[in-house]
Amino acid sequence: MLLARSFGSLRSLSLCAAVAVLAACSGGDGAAVPSRATTHRGSGSGSSSITHIVLMVQENRTFNNFFAQFPGATGTLVGKGRQGKGKHAKTISIPLTEVGLEDEDLNHLYVSYVTAYDHGKMDGFNQIIFQRTGKPEKSKPYEYVNPNQIAPYWTMAETYGLANQMFQTQGSGSFTAHQDLIRGGTALDGTYGSSPSFIDDPTSPKIWGCDGPYGMATSLITVSLQYQHGTGPFPCSNAFPYGSTSYATLRDLMDGKSPPVSWKYYVPKLAPAQPGGMWNAFDVIAPVRYSQEWGTNVNWPETNIFNDISDGNLAAVSWVIPDAANSDHPGYGSDTGPSWVASVVNAIGQSSYWNSTAIIVVWDDWGGFYDPVTPPPADDQGGPGFRVPMIVISPYARETSSSHTGYVSNTVYEFGSIIAFIEETFALGNLGTTDTRCKSMDDMFDFNQAPRSFTVIPSKYSKSYFLHQKPSGLPVDTD
Repeated sequence: MLLARSFGSLRSLSLCAAVAVLAACSGGDGAAVPSRATTHRGSGSGSSSITHIVLMVQENRTFNNFFAQFPGATGTLVGKGRQGKGKHAKTISIPLTEVGLEDEDLNHLYVSYVTAYDHGKMDGFNQIIFQRTGKPEKSKPYEYVNPNQIAPYWTMAETYGLANQMFQTQGSGSFTAHQDLIRGGTALDGTYGSSPSFIDDPTSPKIWGCDGPYGMATSLITVSLQYQHGTGPFPCSNAFPYGSTSYATLRDLMDGKSPPVSWKYYVPKLAPAQPGGMWNAFDVIAPVRYSQEWGTNVNWPETNIFNDISDGNLAAVSWVIPDAANSDHPGYGSDTGPSWVASVVNAIGQSSYWNSTAIIVVWDDWGGFYDPVTPPPADDQGGPGFRVPMIVISPYARETSSSHTGYVSNTVYEFGSIIAFIEETFALGNLGTTDTRCKSMDDMFDFNQAPRSFTVIPSKYSKSYFLHQKPSGLPVDTD
């Protein structure tokens, strides 16, 4: 089955290391497409000001779905759709509908991405096929969330920094995205241009990774962008044809540093016997799953981060994976996600860790929602994908002269930019995935400024709510 995002010719390196010059069109009838000029990646020197990085991973939203009207950002309230087929097809305008945070889960796998992308026209979102009905989703992807429903996110962005051009590494769902956030890509041998990459979901609907059932397989995309459903290896790195040592993650760089760089991956525990479930990215990494790091470095429940903050045990690098109810994932009927993030941010902000910490809040994939900005040119692993939100909270977040909005960065980023920032901060070297082609996140910081004082982020639900919340027992995602 061939599902290729076509550009006429494949380019092995994306322009995620470019600087986009954008015309802001907040709330207008359309969105400017960025022009790009090549720049160089950061120096790799990092900053001694930051000794802790906390990466909070939320679920399934495009940038426009959350920040369509954010001042200074590229957003729109009128999207593009496609009417008709073949030579008779034409582009039409589709007004976006304002909705609440609790929404319906949409199709956001690779085939849907290719349909929505439509050779760079970004007008095929209304042609995506809804999995449960087999019919086009029509106007459903064309929605944006009422800012009042996600007020803590807007407060963070208005106070600190918002990335206007963060693109998901691959045009797919959360399985690949969570891998991308620990290693910058899913190429099986770690070398782009020479091996296939994971794409979409493994074939088991509930339990993935090394704990998955016998016979479970992964889907792949080849370097020529051929989609191969269910032809890949069991999703546990000791089963990969290239061997587990070539599928390195940040864990390998941090453990291999002398002295080692401390890390934790906070994740929910799913009943009855699956710690972390399918959104524990390290359940794919056999040297972690079958070592003492499972249950220690990989740590559950996710609320343990509060104890580590208060007890002075925050690791140098932390990933924080929410309970499904607190993930912003459409279809779960919950509005607690913004408060969950705010509770962790507030805990760090009111602790001794504030002056040494960078908090990065990112959404793992596009969730099937409309976004007007065309991704950078294609690579050989099915990406870059669509734009997703990223907020940076830190005493060194770049300040602006405006008292009404935080810094809006127009630098083009991918998830590899986060990997590169971690590598630079702790002088880890690099994994050789998208971290080597992506510009690091230096633009969002000013390490020469005096540390900014912290102001509590107001939210509907408190830290106490999450400490006493009964686990939902649901996966963080369904695809």
